Amino acid sequence: MDTKQKVIISVLMLGTLMGSLDSTIVILAFPTISESLHAAFITTLWMILIYLLVVAVCTTQLGRIGDIYGRSRMFNAGFGIFTLGSLFCGLSPGIYWLIASRGIQAVGGALMQANSGAIIADTFPPNVRGTAFGYISLGWTSGAMLGIVLGGIITTYFGWEYIFFINIPIGIAATILGFRYLTDNSRVHARLDITGMILLGAALTFLSFAGVDFATEGTAALNIAAFCIGLVFIVIFVLFERRTERPIIDFSALHNRILRYSMLAAFFLSLGYLSVVFLITMYLQGIRALSPLDAALLLTPGYVVGSLLSPYMGKLSDRYGARALATSGTVMLIIATLIYVTFRVDTPLWEVLVASGVSGLGTAMFFPSNNSAVMANAPEGSYGGISGILRTMQNTGILGSFVIAITVSAASIPRDVAFEVFIGTTNLVGGVSDAFIRGIDAALLAAVIIIGIAGVLSWMRGHETRGSAPAVDP
Repeated sequence: MDTKQKVIISVLMLGTLMGSLDSTIVILAFPTISESLHAAFITTLWMILIYLLVVAVCTTQLGRIGDIYGRSRMFNAGFGIFTLGSLFCGLSPGIYWLIASRGIQAVGGALMQANSGAIIADTFPPNVRGTAFGYISLGWTSGAMLGIVLGGIITTYFGWEYIFFINIPIGIAATILGFRYLTDNSRVHARLDITGMILLGAALTFLSFAGVDFATEGTAALNIAAFCIGLVFIVIFVLFERRTERPIIDFSALHNRILRYSMLAAFFLSLGYLSVVFLITMYLQGIRALSPLDAALLLTPGYVVGSLLSPYMGKLSDRYGARALATSGTVMLIIATLIYVTFRVDTPLWEVLVASGVSGLGTAMFFPSNNSAVMANAPEGSYGGISGILRTMQNTGILGSFVIAITVSAASIPRDVAFEVFIGTTNLVGGVSDAFIRGIDAALLAAVIIIGIAGVLSWMRGHETRGSAPAVDP
């Protein structure tokens, strides 16, 4: 890489690091925020869900805006908006202000996510994009690891407000660097799909509400109705997207076999894998009586392994393609999840470290190679839109995983206890503990199936040759 490329990668890594750091910090500070703002668990939960919803729904369209007005310009705007949202979050006098401020943060995060992959595609040739995406993955895993450590320290010694204030100096510095070094190489004419965005937003909102309400009330007419309405909106969304001229999900672009299966693999891996992280966190806090910080630190080896290996795995994908490497990554994640299935009340905690390390290897193998396969096979001129589709599918999977995790936990044990377990304010004992382990086992086995689907789709992408223009399969 030349000097300019190194600076560009550094700025993109900072953007990824900020978003990742904020996600793990917020989870660790959850009980403190809920208590400080005198908010109910179910209300505070939307502080997390609103971020996932906004990012999932808006990312594709914000990527398309990057295609129209300049990807670097929109990425830099995302830095500014995320930083401003962080300031509002830290100054929040109440939970609803905080939820709204998290929505602002999410818009900035979506702008950065949607356009970062497109900037890499603009800056780096196809045969070295895996390396670049490896460094982006390094930013993600490093941010998640820092969030775990800093979340406990900042919340304990400074107050939850500072988990948001910490973003401000980073955001200001990165915005200055971005405007100085990130320049736009091309712009294209594109149309937005506002109707599709509204339909997708409605579908995900109803489905999320159904899961959260089930966790609160159990099976009830309201959450059944919300779930059914969400499914109806999904059907309407798919039918509309197939007919509109500029859909959120461009099905014509997905005629490329490698692109299509890489997108689907990313969705299913996000849907299966993140729920594993939440479920094991609940196991460590609720059954093993560990503090949120101690529980998170046991999962740190996975982030360390991912941070160290992601750039190297990205280079391997440049040399050999994504098929074997990404598929092997899903196998590693299945092995890690099966190790977690064996956990019981008295399982030695060193086994958590082993499983975490194996999962870190899996994520390092999958994400850089899969992301680089997507951008290497994206049609020229639509990098922002394709990057946005990838992020939309990943974030939709993440949202689904989060809802699955809280729903399973609430279905396994009394709901009031499940809430306390989830936010780390109590632990389980006796028969309730055994029931919760059975519920976790069922959810983990479901995750194995979902990750297995991701692996099959990853292998089905076929062989790719980097450095040549993407071909479109009939």
